[in-house]
Amino acid sequence: MKQELKQSRYSRQMLFTPIGEEGQKRLGQSRVLIVGMGALGTVLANHMVRAGVGHVRFIDRDFVEPSNLQRQMLFDEQDAAQSLPKAIAAERKLKQINSEIHIEGIVGDLTAANIDQVAHEVDLILDGTDNFQTRFLMNDYAFKHGIPYVYGGVVAARGMQATFIPGETPCLRCLIDEGQGTGETCDTSGVIAPVVDIIASYQATEALKLLVGKKEAVRSTLLSFDLWHGFSHDIKLRQPKTGCLTCQKKEYPALEIKEEGQITSLCGRETVQITPSVKRDWDLKEWKKRLEKVGKVELTPFLLRADIDDLRLVLFTDGRVLVQGTEDVTRAKAVYARYIGM
Repeated sequence: MKQELKQSRYSRQMLFTPIGEEGQKRLGQSRVLIVGMGALGTVLANHMVRAGVGHVRFIDRDFVEPSNLQRQMLFDEQDAAQSLPKAIAAERKLKQINSEIHIEGIVGDLTAANIDQVAHEVDLILDGTDNFQTRFLMNDYAFKHGIPYVYGGVVAARGMQATFIPGETPCLRCLIDEGQGTGETCDTSGVIAPVVDIIASYQATEALKLLVGKKEAVRSTLLSFDLWHGFSHDIKLRQPKTGCLTCQKKEYPALEIKEEGQITSLCGRETVQITPSVKRDWDLKEWKKRLEKVGKVELTPFLLRADIDDLRLVLFTDGRVLVQGTEDVTRAKAVYARYIGM
């Protein structure tokens, strides 16, 4: 009976000739990593889980807020009211969609220090993030370990998508230099949900091609379009850039671990994230006792909020802290040092 249900679940997908029964078996044996469980990530995860990919792992550092609900399809008002970490909320929803596969949500920030642990044994990496710092990290790891990296990005009504395959295509660094990003994000320029669905669907389709062994069908272009104005461009991926640090020199600069940890200003969100160089296992109940002496504190099973002066500190069990209410890194570090300790 269980085998009949499994065949029935994927029957329409298996009728699609390029996949068929053999392709479905390959999907069931595949493992993917999705980095970021926001707008793109939720669509990607939904497609991978419904398609029957055997192991779907994802990591996200954020929690659900009301402003996410317009475009992040796996979340609802209850998730936002409870401030659930996105990885937890997504894992709960996806397990209700497909109980036959392994679904693994990780609450955390992908860094050079933990990417080996997070990305081990996956067959490809799907980009659901919103910043180039993390994208270069994924790109460098993918090319170092020979794993395809499926890039996607959206802002406003514009989207871009490309697939980078080590040894066969240029890498992300060949298309854009580190620090050359536009600086636009959904929090500064807005975004409409339809462009998210389209880009994530392109990513998911390219992922399926790779996972079922149809690499020859993968599009060898950088797709770019403006959905609102009806513009689109399909640009052939050029040869790798001479002297590219990643795919030519094989130096992988994004994988270098910084001893002082990582401090990131989240553009447009008046938030600075501080990540320690070494993972910490924090007892949030103990932090509640400490911080309620200096401000208003709210504790959930997954995080702790502390309103101190005109700022808010959000603490996670892995030692990450969001300093909300400022984009000034110097001020954020000072507040962190005062109440948390460097």
